[in-house]
Amino acid sequence: MTQQSVRKPRVLAFGTYNVRKHPRVGILIDGLRANGCEVTEINHPLELSTAQRVEILRKPWKLFGFAWDLLGLWRALRRDARAWMRRYGRPDAVLVGYMGHFDVLLARRLFRGIPIILDHMIFAGDTAKDRGAHGLRVRLLNRLDRMAIGSATLTVLDTQEHQLMCRPGDQTMVIPVGAPAEWYEAGAAEAARVAAGETARTNDIVFYGLYTPLQGVPVIAKAARELTKRGLTPHFTLIGKGQDYAKVRTITHGLDNVEFREWVEPEDLPALVSSHAISLGIFSTTSKGLHVVPNKVYQSMAAGCAVITSDTAPQRRVLGDGVVYVKPGDPEALADAIEGLLRDPEALEVAQVKALEASRRFSSDIITKPLYQWILHAMR
Repeated sequence: MTQQSVRKPRVLAFGTYNVRKHPRVGILIDGLRANGCEVTEINHPLELSTAQRVEILRKPWKLFGFAWDLLGLWRALRRDARAWMRRYGRPDAVLVGYMGHFDVLLARRLFRGIPIILDHMIFAGDTAKDRGAHGLRVRLLNRLDRMAIGSATLTVLDTQEHQLMCRPGDQTMVIPVGAPAEWYEAGAAEAARVAAGETARTNDIVFYGLYTPLQGVPVIAKAARELTKRGLTPHFTLIGKGQDYAKVRTITHGLDNVEFREWVEPEDLPALVSSHAISLGIFSTTSKGLHVVPNKVYQSMAAGCAVITSDTAPQRRVLGDGVVYVKPGDPEALADAIEGLLRDPEALEVAQVKALEASRRFSSDIITKPLYQWILHAMR
């Protein structure tokens, strides 16, 4: 089949995903479109926070509390999917968005014989263990993971470590998380303001996240206190709230250079992060923390920040010299890395340049090329 004879693949992005809160599926959609797919979204977002969705994965019985809303969304998804197929015929592939453990079960019933792609960045069982669960609960959640993967034709993972958690017979593909276009735009806009003299580069430091154990925010708090002992008091902006929030507030009590912001609108976050010199990734020693390359790292690189994160196998393999690495769980090592950048403006600028250069490998069009090729092959 020649390139000219290949029609544009028609892909349905399907599910209760929420791009505003979880941008991963939006990155895949943008990338597939950039590579030549016609992507239609059949999406009725389930208005739950990430923390609430994870809580459902940890405690599936809590799903019954949201069952009425979820069933209503599924009825709407089924109606819209059937109407679309009556009008346009069968799609070439269906993409089930991130945290689609349940949505993929519905997709399997609605789109029989059609390739189903599941974006599976979170393993329910692994997430539960990361948050202290064990025993029967973890086994049940592992079974949920298996049901979801078994319902998909192709399971998309974000790291090789997550890929190895699948079974040998599973058809899988690793696609880095990447960053939405607005993060690159925010970084470019900040650089233009600096070049025009409208603003100056600061020594401010930012972290944003849900304060989950894998993020290791207490390590950041202890590093901030350690820097104060060394006579360094850069401004830290810690954005978000979650499991370790109270602990972090206790550790940083009395530090005037640490600002807490419990919420920032997703639309405002890229510009806010890009205005900081250094952005912090993850620092825990949990099993899950050793398996991921978090979205905040990709986003912060695209925003032009110097990025410091934990020295783990997936991050070093994927990011190369685009970030500064420190030993997981070690606040003194993190303090050393921050001090090294703040006391050497040239090193800080080099780290920012390297981060931005590395980020260009993770734009949506580049990371989705293998998925586009897989869909083309499935059409033959």
